[in-house]
Amino acid sequence: MEVSEIKRYGAELYQSLVTREPVLPLSSRVPDMTIEDAYRIQIEMMNLRVSVRNERVVGKKVGVTSKVVMDLLQVNQPDFGVLTSGMAYQDGATVPLEQFIAPKAEGEIAFVLKHDLSGPGVTVADVLRATEFVMPCFELVDSRIKDWKITITDTVADNASSGAFVLGDSAIDPSKIDLSTVGMTLEKNGEIVATGAGAAALGHPANAVAWLANTLGRHGFGLRAGEVILSGSLATMVPVNVGDSLQVRLGGIGTASVRFS
Repeated sequence: MEVSEIKRYGAELYQSLVTREPVLPLSSRVPDMTIEDAYRIQIEMMNLRVSVRNERVVGKKVGVTSKVVMDLLQVNQPDFGVLTSGMAYQDGATVPLEQFIAPKAEGEIAFVLKHDLSGPGVTVADVLRATEFVMPCFELVDSRIKDWKITITDTVADNASSGAFVLGDSAIDPSKIDLSTVGMTLEKNGEIVATGAGAAALGHPANAVAWLANTLGRHGFGLRAGEVILSGSLATMVPVNVGDSLQVRLGGIGTASVRFS
């Protein structure tokens, strides 16, 4: 794709973020768009968000970590997006839904790094050594693409369908727990609506972080100490509406809760 096209679609997605008016799938308008093109659009979109809104990058998210979603998008690899300070909420926060288009919530394990991680060659053991602690979290995903009619290039360009994230009430040393067997329950308005386990994220949540470090490493980038890394959904996405109250519980790690107004 030409640079002018990259800038145009990046600006279009940023404008959709601002106005909450969804756009037609990019994949239907540029059928030969590659994943590399889509990441270039993502960079353009997020550069606008950081510069115009005076936000700062605080981490990354890994998406498309489950086989169900990979099959849906007809891909065999995850994707990633950027987290900014404007997306961050603390445990128990009330999040206004007026900033989103069609939000959904996912229960995840968040990693907070104490050391830089740069690929290639990063392993699960490397990830665990570089992690200060893990936390329960919600990721609120949202799509600027109309009706969530996305392919892998659509979601990559749209910053991996990122919306916001909510960090939970506890921080646990990852060496003290087997993250692959951590059980998750997600409650909506007091009823369990989803269950899962750590293994849903590429077999082990640290696999997702290692994939990210290695993928970035191929392009000369890395993960930095202090960054928050969301390692992928452990169950299905849950739609949310005004007035909903959600809690995610991760065995041996803790809980995260959020309300929507």
